[in-house]
Amino acid sequence: MSGADFNFSGRLANLYDKLHAEEVDALLVTKPANVTYISGFHGDSTALLIGRNFRRLVTDGRYIEQARREVKNFALVEQTEGLYKKLVDEIKSAGCRKVGVEGLFMTVAQHNYLAKELAGVEFKPVELDTLRQVKDAAEVAQIRRACRIADDAFEKILEFIRPNMRELDVAAELEYLMRRFGSEGAAFTTIVASGERGSLPHGSASDKKISAGELVTMDFGATWGGYCSDITRTICVGKASAEQRKIYNAVLDAQAYGLEIITAGKSGVDCDAAVRDRLTTAGYGKFFVHGLGHGVGLEIHEEPRLSKLSKCEHLLPNMIVTDEPGIYIENFCGVRIEDTVLVTGGEAQPLTQSPKNLIEL
Repeated sequence: MSGADFNFSGRLANLYDKLHAEEVDALLVTKPANVTYISGFHGDSTALLIGRNFRRLVTDGRYIEQARREVKNFALVEQTEGLYKKLVDEIKSAGCRKVGVEGLFMTVAQHNYLAKELAGVEFKPVELDTLRQVKDAAEVAQIRRACRIADDAFEKILEFIRPNMRELDVAAELEYLMRRFGSEGAAFTTIVASGERGSLPHGSASDKKISAGELVTMDFGATWGGYCSDITRTICVGKASAEQRKIYNAVLDAQAYGLEIITAGKSGVDCDAAVRDRLTTAGYGKFFVHGLGHGVGLEIHEEPRLSKLSKCEHLLPNMIVTDEPGIYIENFCGVRIEDTVLVTGGEAQPLTQSPKNLIEL
């Protein structure tokens, strides 16, 4: 769809660096997002086996024609009796003695099957997701487009929402609008949480009807060329109370501060802590119950993370993350404001552009 010019040669070079660093004969790539990232293939039930002198893509008859169109510089292997049975044959034929596998993705059953059928082969867990952290120009362009689709949908949903409408109706309309504007599908399960349900950070849309005077949090995203966007906006259906407005302004201030803090060189832990301290100073720290953000790309949640548990010691230019502080008060309301942002050497650049002032419908 996109015609993007991805840097597959650079991606393969980084993968070969990983192969040498892990001291394995080959890398077995089975996570769909990593299969796509490395080869360009979009589909499931497919794996890559990559060694120093060979690159093989193993798939079945449903996808072999698609693979011929999408993939270059890989030998295509069609399997007819099961993916992992064929992978056993390919590992044997390549003469591999030590194979890196995606330990955080592969199931125990899959690992046990390989270990049983390949008794002389050592399987070593490797982490490949981090290869996708820094985006190339084509990836940034895809995510910008996905963000623009989400922005267009938000503009139109404001004309649709009214009192006594179900959260499910709002979610369905948002997803329809994103499709209409070009999205390949929702990037994740659309969140619409109104009134007291707003205190649920991942409150998927329900059959609850929206009442006048309630805050409504909408967290949604589009996909374009396989890449995701992620945006949250909280609005009020009717006139906001003084307390609702105070909470909203605290989140808005924290989110704006996040854009200043999220910059190349900072750690994921430090970014999260700085914004958390900002909300604590405002009196709402204990109501911020999740991390500040996460990476966005071929998956809606990927590395790097901006949280207390982040492993990212230094953000790098062209990482794409979210900036999404929130306040969640049980039996009252919730507010979250989120942008998908591009990390630069200075202030983070929001790729989602929808207005963030408190909108009262």
